[in-house]
Amino acid sequence: MTSFSLRTYAFIDRMQPQSASHVAATCQGDVPVAGMAELFIEVSPGNEVFRVMDIALKAADVRPALQIVEREFGLLEIHAGSQADVRAAGEAVLAHLGLTERDRVKPQIASAQFITNVSPYQAQLINKWRKGSLLMAGSSLFVLEIAPAAYASLAANEAEKAANITIVEVRAVGRFGRVFLSGTESEVQTARDAAVAALEQLDGVC
Repeated sequence: MTSFSLRTYAFIDRMQPQSASHVAATCQGDVPVAGMAELFIEVSPGNEVFRVMDIALKAADVRPALQIVEREFGLLEIHAGSQADVRAAGEAVLAHLGLTERDRVKPQIASAQFITNVSPYQAQLINKWRKGSLLMAGSSLFVLEIAPAAYASLAANEAEKAANITIVEVRAVGRFGRVFLSGTESEVQTARDAAVAALEQLDGVC
């Protein structure tokens, strides 16, 4: 039997407008709004996500936006207007599993690409599959690749807190997550630094 792994445990204290809108636009469950707190939990094996979601929903007044099982991993998102409720749900999950936040997998940045003056042709290619805002030609683009994947949502939210940028896409499911941010060169640089710093300060197991 495959051993259990807490791949991601990512608490977000206050959802930013674009980050909340992206989750709302792509989720199959309850729609979150800006200002709410949320928690992403990613587990392996994937089917364990059903047990984890059951514990979280019964422990506190939280609502689910995502419950996804893909080939290898399971991902859930819960949110509420109260940070205390989201924390309580997460703590109940950890207690049931006999784990702490430090038992999560520490995020690792696989790739970080910064592109200035994006070509209109590349912008159109990205716009074909993005779920967020349009990428405009001539803007700067930052693409962050991270594992485990669910940390991409935390990185995007922290980037939006720090700078006036546009969230083009956030992909938080699978072996690697990806964040696509655009804007002026200086704003994207600030957002990049904030996203990377937020990930690097998280503890966990390697």
